[in-house]
Amino acid sequence: MALEKPPHTRKQKIAALADQCVQCGLCLPTCPTYGLDGNEAESPRGRIAIAAALARGDAEPTAALRIHLDHCLGCLNCQRVCPANVAYDELLVETRALIGPSPQRPRQLLAMLKQPTLLRLAARLGGATGLKHWKKRLGDRLPASSAWRAALETWPDTASAPMPPASTNGNAEEITVALFPGCVASVEDEAAERAATVLLQAAGYRVTRLPAFCCGAMDLHGGDMDTADRLADRVRDCWQTSGATHLVSVTPGCLGTLRRALPGVAVADPIMLIAARKERLAFRPLERRIALHFPCTQLNVARSESALQELLRQVPSLDVAPVPRPPHCCGAAGSHMLEFPERAARLRDGVLGQIAILAPQQLLSSNIGCRLHLAAGMDGHGAHWPTMHPLTLLAQQLETSP
Repeated sequence: MALEKPPHTRKQKIAALADQCVQCGLCLPTCPTYGLDGNEAESPRGRIAIAAALARGDAEPTAALRIHLDHCLGCLNCQRVCPANVAYDELLVETRALIGPSPQRPRQLLAMLKQPTLLRLAARLGGATGLKHWKKRLGDRLPASSAWRAALETWPDTASAPMPPASTNGNAEEITVALFPGCVASVEDEAAERAATVLLQAAGYRVTRLPAFCCGAMDLHGGDMDTADRLADRVRDCWQTSGATHLVSVTPGCLGTLRRALPGVAVADPIMLIAARKERLAFRPLERRIALHFPCTQLNVARSESALQELLRQVPSLDVAPVPRPPHCCGAAGSHMLEFPERAARLRDGVLGQIAILAPQQLLSSNIGCRLHLAAGMDGHGAHWPTMHPLTLLAQQLETSP
């Protein structure tokens, strides 16, 4: 019997992926945008039908049609529950590449966010001019749908938390871990990267840090495949010279893109590696009630939520309350909070409401975009929970030798 030939063109690939969907609808209750609109076109099943029509030439990528694809958060809740194992992540990436980036995409803003050097300069300028005191007044002058207004609202008001110094790796074993800093995370989540290094070294790993640059996630999910491919080449070049056996990122949102660039490489959330050696670590007690938010990528890509809870249980007296799901997504979703700020705010309100019920003293989330987005919405709820990456808290409580 002759074997089926794999699809060769992008349209053929999309059609083949879409054909795997059995239209059962089990994905609908898990889809944040379907819950938001109650519209079949805003569901995974509806988007798969749109992708199939575009691939087969039965529809054109008009603004009215493509908006449903642009609204997709890429949370992959649907993929996790799909009984037919539809590769929705690949389908979405290929379909967006087929129709290209949205004309309304805030290209200049996104280009700045991908440049760590520019971000650091902007942070210094913001600090020198007291941006945190007047950013709201400036933002209020911009339309509610403005990406620049959303960026101002999510601009952090506080500096990175101090971290204990990293060790020299003198007793490290032969497992070398390369830390990928990324772009926004390398600036706004620098404390978490230092914390990951401290914890990995304390657990007996050797750690090396790659240069800070964008992995290509924003371009890959925005339909700019050429730029995403160039950045993937850069990832591969850096990895080949790292001498490492594992690649980690403190931002779960980068993991899928890094795995796509490096098939066959052990790309993981550092939480998984640290939890595998948790018996080597000891933590000081902390009497604090924590709301633990799980970003969609931590649940559906990193799959590290259980390992994180295991680690947090090692901190004596820490009261950890996971944020319930649903709501399924806070609305940050990479650049979604900038491109569709009003929709993102509606999704965020549901999550903040669940957090308020938990009455925490602090909010932990492992994705910098989620933390900035949630923090920006707290004022409307009369809440001011300090936010932090879970690894930062763990590193702060780590018992170190005198």
